[in-house]
Amino acid sequence: MDIVRAIQFSEPGGPEVLQWRAIELAAPRPHEVQISHTAIGLNYIDTYHRSGAYPVPLPSGIGLEAAGRIRRVGSSVKGFHSGDRVAYATGPLGAYSEATNVPAENLIPLPDDISDTSAAAILLKGLTAHFLVRETYPLGRDHTVLIHAAAGGVGLLLCQWAKSLGARVIGTVGSPDKARIAKAHGCDHPILYNELEFDTEVRRLTAGQGVDVVYDSVGAVTFMKSLDCLKVRGLMVSFGNASGPPPKFDIGLLAAKGSLFLTRPTIFTYVATPESLRRSACELFDFLRKGDIKIDIGQTYALKNAGQAHMDLEARKTTGSTILIP
Repeated sequence: MDIVRAIQFSEPGGPEVLQWRAIELAAPRPHEVQISHTAIGLNYIDTYHRSGAYPVPLPSGIGLEAAGRIRRVGSSVKGFHSGDRVAYATGPLGAYSEATNVPAENLIPLPDDISDTSAAAILLKGLTAHFLVRETYPLGRDHTVLIHAAAGGVGLLLCQWAKSLGARVIGTVGSPDKARIAKAHGCDHPILYNELEFDTEVRRLTAGQGVDVVYDSVGAVTFMKSLDCLKVRGLMVSFGNASGPPPKFDIGLLAAKGSLFLTRPTIFTYVATPESLRRSACELFDFLRKGDIKIDIGQTYALKNAGQAHMDLEARKTTGSTILIP
């Protein structure tokens, strides 16, 4: 066994429960590879695991996304070799570490023109944006969308991707600085939700018609008003709970507000096979190469300071993607 350092937690709670520890790392099992991490992605889902909103067996590692090099290969693994550059974005938990073991089926080979930091910054968020705009609601030139948290990691990618597909983009942001960032990334109409009622502003911007689709990663504080932003037969896509889970409601409201549709998708069902995962990653990399979307690494932290990174993320002090460096 090797000794590596990692962030772990033994009880759910705030960022203070995250501990920098030395742990034993076993040899990879037959279907696994062992990866030395060079860059680790911070994602909002990490805070759900840490807080207990998404319960996990404890004690636990944390983090779903990282990039690095393979240093050992399990006996039954085919197609991967020691020294290969790879990344992963769908776990298992434990990416906040110097090294870990990952099932080979979760790996994405990294092309030469995609750096480790770029992969760690964009894979989980980019694959999320991909299934939202390409599969959950395939966007086109005739569509108008509302994107909540438009200056966040997924939000900036959604703005860029939606704009590249020809959609009109409305977004909510929390400050003038974030409004400028969102606008620079394709958001036609950033709305300062602290100053304006976003549902009223969306109706004004759409001449009372509403938007075709709402992409909502915020949850409790935005959900009900988001329904009022939709046009007849519009789609509400609830894919995150940054402010807490949406309230329970009578589904008859969907009929009363215009035969609305509602979905709660998760990335894990859209990239459930190695083939679908790598196909989506290839399309994401192609969009990067063409310049349709760009990576915005807003901040970088040492891995041992992951608690501070969580504090800043939850306080909405971050923009774009955040990277942790072992």
